[in-house]
Amino acid sequence: MSAQRMMHELRKALAGAGCYSVAAGNPVAAGNPVGRQLRLAVGLVVLAIPLSGCGTGSLWDKFLAKDDTFVEEPADKLYNEGLYLMNQRKDAKAASKKFEEVDRQHPYSDWARKSLLMSAYAFYNSGDYDSCIGAATRYVTLHPGSADAAYAQYLIAASHYDQIPDTSRDQGRTEKAIAALEEVIRKYPTSEYANSAKAKLEGARDQLAGKEMTVGRYYMEKRDYTAAINRFKTVVTQYQTTRHVEEALARLTEAYMAIGIVGEAQTAAAVLGHNFPDSRWYKDAYNLVKSGGLEPSENQGSYISRAFKKLGLG
Repeated sequence: MSAQRMMHELRKALAGAGCYSVAAGNPVAAGNPVGRQLRLAVGLVVLAIPLSGCGTGSLWDKFLAKDDTFVEEPADKLYNEGLYLMNQRKDAKAASKKFEEVDRQHPYSDWARKSLLMSAYAFYNSGDYDSCIGAATRYVTLHPGSADAAYAQYLIAASHYDQIPDTSRDQGRTEKAIAALEEVIRKYPTSEYANSAKAKLEGARDQLAGKEMTVGRYYMEKRDYTAAINRFKTVVTQYQTTRHVEEALARLTEAYMAIGIVGEAQTAAAVLGHNFPDSRWYKDAYNLVKSGGLEPSENQGSYISRAFKKLGLG
């Protein structure tokens, strides 16, 4: 109905109630209660008319419309739809949304607990590691005594581990992976995930050792032997079980020979030969010591010797 038509109909209604003179167009019977009510109605309509004329009619539609966008669905239905999307359709992102919907609609149900873990798994499969870590951490916090808590903790560790960068970059993510993997081993030593966590832990430690070696080699090229020794020392004392330790011992032999600390050079070569007699790095270290008229000889009081004896490798 147009604004003019609406006003015309209201004037007729007012006139019929004896409160408005259609001819004069002025309100009458000011003391009449009915007149006051109808005048109030006219005022409200007049306020509404400019709104509709300014293109804001949709605001009224939204205000009056019934919101029927939310439809609650059974928890088991949502959960099974999530499984279907993940296993049959291979759509991990869509699956995670279904699992999250279970938690949203049925937060205190057993289905919500299961869905929280499955959403973490779905996030992990889709490569959304940060979301996986968030969901799995929430699971461990809410359900620490659950039989699946070990798996949730493992997902946290695996998410960090899969983001480990190469040795030329910052290793903060590697350190987080090591902490999370150690947590799996410490809290759940008999779980099926402990062995896998141990294997990943060795890989992460190897990465940190590799970072130290990269920096140490850089200092060797710059002939900054003291700085290089500090890096190789870290590998020898903290990462003896990694694949980098053989080279670290050979580099220590080289660096110590270069600055004239021949006792440590002899010890590094001797420990290398004792633990890795067939290593190509031992051949280099042995020849380097021999070139100085010396023989590999282990000083039992050296930090190099103590580091290996601590592990039963000396």
